[in-house]
Amino acid sequence: MKYHYLIPLLICYFTSAAALAHNGSINGQIIDSESGKELPGAIVLLQPGKVYTTTNNLGFFSFPDLAAGSYSLTIRYLGFETKKLDQILVRDAESTTVKIELEAAILNLRDVEIVTTVSQPLQALSKLDLAIRPVSTSQDVLRVVPGLFIAQHAGGGKAEQMFLRGFDIDHGTDISLSVDGMPVNMVSHAHGQGYADLHFLIPELIENVEFKKGPYDAASGDFTTAGLVRFTTVDALDKNQIKLEGGQFNTFRAFTAFDLLGKMAARKNKHAYVAGEYFFSDGYFDQPQGFQRYNITGKYSELLDDDTKVSFTASSFYSSWDASGQVPDRAVKSGLISRFGSIDDSEGGETSRTNLNFEHIKSLKAGSLLKNQLYFSDYDFSLYSNFTFFNIDPVNGDEIHQQEHRRLIGYNGSYTLESTIANKKLDSEFGLSFRNDLSSGNELSRVKERQILLSRLALGTVNETNIGAFVSETWHLSRQFSLNAGLRYDQFRFSYEDELDSTYSVKAVNAGVFSPKLNLAYDVGPKFRMYGSGGYGFHSNDSRVVVQQGGTETLPKALGFDVGGIIKPFRALFVNVAGWYLGLDQEFVYVGDEAVVEAGGRTRRFGIDVSARLQLFQSLYADWDFTYAHARSIDDPERENFIPLAPKFTNTGGISWDAGKGFLGSLRFRHLADRPANEDNSLIAKGYFLLDAVVGYKANSFTFSLNAQNLTNADWNEAQFETESRLQFEQEPVTEIHFTPGSPFFLKASIAYRF
Repeated sequence: MKYHYLIPLLICYFTSAAALAHNGSINGQIIDSESGKELPGAIVLLQPGKVYTTTNNLGFFSFPDLAAGSYSLTIRYLGFETKKLDQILVRDAESTTVKIELEAAILNLRDVEIVTTVSQPLQALSKLDLAIRPVSTSQDVLRVVPGLFIAQHAGGGKAEQMFLRGFDIDHGTDISLSVDGMPVNMVSHAHGQGYADLHFLIPELIENVEFKKGPYDAASGDFTTAGLVRFTTVDALDKNQIKLEGGQFNTFRAFTAFDLLGKMAARKNKHAYVAGEYFFSDGYFDQPQGFQRYNITGKYSELLDDDTKVSFTASSFYSSWDASGQVPDRAVKSGLISRFGSIDDSEGGETSRTNLNFEHIKSLKAGSLLKNQLYFSDYDFSLYSNFTFFNIDPVNGDEIHQQEHRRLIGYNGSYTLESTIANKKLDSEFGLSFRNDLSSGNELSRVKERQILLSRLALGTVNETNIGAFVSETWHLSRQFSLNAGLRYDQFRFSYEDELDSTYSVKAVNAGVFSPKLNLAYDVGPKFRMYGSGGYGFHSNDSRVVVQQGGTETLPKALGFDVGGIIKPFRALFVNVAGWYLGLDQEFVYVGDEAVVEAGGRTRRFGIDVSARLQLFQSLYADWDFTYAHARSIDDPERENFIPLAPKFTNTGGISWDAGKGFLGSLRFRHLADRPANEDNSLIAKGYFLLDAVVGYKANSFTFSLNAQNLTNADWNEAQFETESRLQFEQEPVTEIHFTPGSPFFLKASIAYRF
C-alpha cells in the first residue's frame, strides 16, 4: 500500500489521544503580587517527574497528560522570590487551575537554570545586566549585549555607530533592532542602509533586552547577520517616578512617569501610564552642541477574560543638535584646533519619530498562543555633515545635507502551539510579517553653512515592501536534548523614482530569499550545556542600489555557525563560551554621503566570545565579557584584505553593589583594542581603556547618585575613519585618520523620587 507507513503513526496518535483523555492536567498563571502584571518566561518545575516548562506571554503555563495524584510546583523568575506549592491534586479527566503571585526580591544567579526545555539562560543575563548596570540613554542599553560597542560622532543626536563580531555595523546594517516588535532599522535611509536611531526609547521604560548573536532566529529577517536585539517596554509602572539629572557641560535631564489607573485597576489587570523625558547638553566640544531631545510615551494594556491581552502604545520624539564633526589628526597635532575643536562648526541636524503600536495576544486551548501586531511610524530626518572640508569645492566647502520624510507601516503575526510526536514534546511557531517603507524627499545635496543650496546630487522616492513568513519547530527529544529547526522566506519589492531625471520612470525590482536555521542544545549535566547553531541570514541592499544594478546581489546572504557551552560550576557563577564563524556574500553598498554605489567583495569572520557573571555576595555582582574576532575580505590579496574598523579584541566588565536600599555603587571598564582603519592596515584606529563609576544612596522613596565617566580623564577617540580631506589653506588633499573625540572626565548627579 502506498501509504502503509502512516499506519503506525496513526496508531500512536489515537493511542496517545485516548490516554490523554483519561489523564488530568495542571493549568496556571503567574503574576507580580505588587502590580498584578503577568510574568512571561518564568520557569516552572513539576515534581515528581522533574518536568520543566515556562510561562507564555500572558504568564500562563500548562502540564497536560498527568496521572491522578499529588504534585508540587516550584517557580523561579529572576528578580522575584522562588515559590513552591505542594499538595496540588490532579484527578482523571479534570484540569486543576492555580494562580500564583510572586513577590519581588533581590536578583539572584541561582534562579538562572540550565535546562534545555526552558528558555535560553543567556536571556536571563540581559535582565540581570539591565538591573545592575547604570544606563544614561537607551543607546547605552546596547552595551548589555556582550561584545557590542557603540560610538557617537555627531553631537549626540545621530544614531550611534555599532561594532559587533568583527563588524563595523555602521548605524545598523548588520544587526536587527526592534522595540516591542516594531522595527528600528530604516531601509534605504538617506544616511545609509539599516540606520537605527533608538533615541525615541526612554531607558527607564525598558523591561527586558533580548539578544541573539548570529543569523539563527527564524522570527527575525532583514539585517539579522551579526545578530539581533529586541527591546521590550514595561506594561505597568510599579510606582510613579520623577527624576532630575544635571552635570558638567551644561547637561540637564528630567524624566517623569505616572500611573494613570491606580492599584485597583491593576488588580483587575488594567494598566496605563504616561512618561516623558527632556534632555539638554552643550557637550564637551569647544563649540556648544545645543543637543536637546524631547520624548513622550503612553501605554495602555489590559488582560481580557484571563486569556486575551491587548496593548496600545503611542510615542513621539524630537531631537536637534549642532556638531563639531570629525576632525583630522594633522589639524590637532599642528595646533590649528584643539581635540574638541572643529573645522566646520555648522554641522548638525534634527530628527523626529512618532509611533503607534497595537498588540493583541490570545491564549488558546492546549497551550497555543496567537499574536497580532499593527504598527505605524511617521519619521523625519535632516542631517548636515562635512567630512572632506574643502577637497571637492575649495570655495564653498564640502558640506552635505541628507534628509527624508518616511511613513512606515507594518504587521507581525504568529501562532504557537504545543504537541507531541512519538511521546516527545514539540513546540511549533508559525509567523507572518509585512512591512512597507515610503520615503519621500530622500535627498543628498551640497550646501554652504546649512543656508545655501549649491546643488542636488540625489532626490527621489523610495517605496519598499517586505513580506516574510517563517516556521520554527523545537523538538524536545529528551530532558537533556532539544533540536530547533526553522525556515524563513522573505519577498521584497524595491522601487525608486529619481526626481532629478525628468525622463526617469519609476523602476521596481522583485526578489526573494530562503533562510534555513538549525539549533541544538544538550545538557551534559545540571551544570553544563553544550549547544550548536547554524544557518543563513541576510541583509537587504538599498533600493537605489538594487534598481541601479538591475537586481544584482539584491539580498546578499550570510552563513553562520556557533558552537559553545554554558557552564554553571556553582550557583553563584555563570560562564558562556562560544566559537563562531560568519561568511557574507558579495554585496553592493549605497554610500549616502556621496550618492554613489560601491561594490564590496565576500568577507569571512570567525572568533571567540566569553561571558561570565559572578554573584560575590547577596548584593555584590561581577561581570566580564571578552571577544576576539578575525575579519578579512577573501577576494583581495593577502595584507590588503583587512576590513576597516573591524574590532579585534574587546573587553568589558565591572562590579556592582545594590541591596535595594542604602548605598549602591558600580565600577566598570571598557577596552577596545587597536584595529585597522584601512584595507592594508597602514592606518590604525587607536584603541582605548576607560573607567566609569557610580555611587549612590537609596533612602525610602528617594535615590541620590553621582555618575562619573572616564575617571582617569584619558584622551580617546570615540569614532575614527580613514578619510581624504583638504583644509582651506592646503594645496593637496591628505589621507589620514579623522576622529570624533570621546568624552573627558564627566560628572553628573541625579535625584529620583518614587511614590
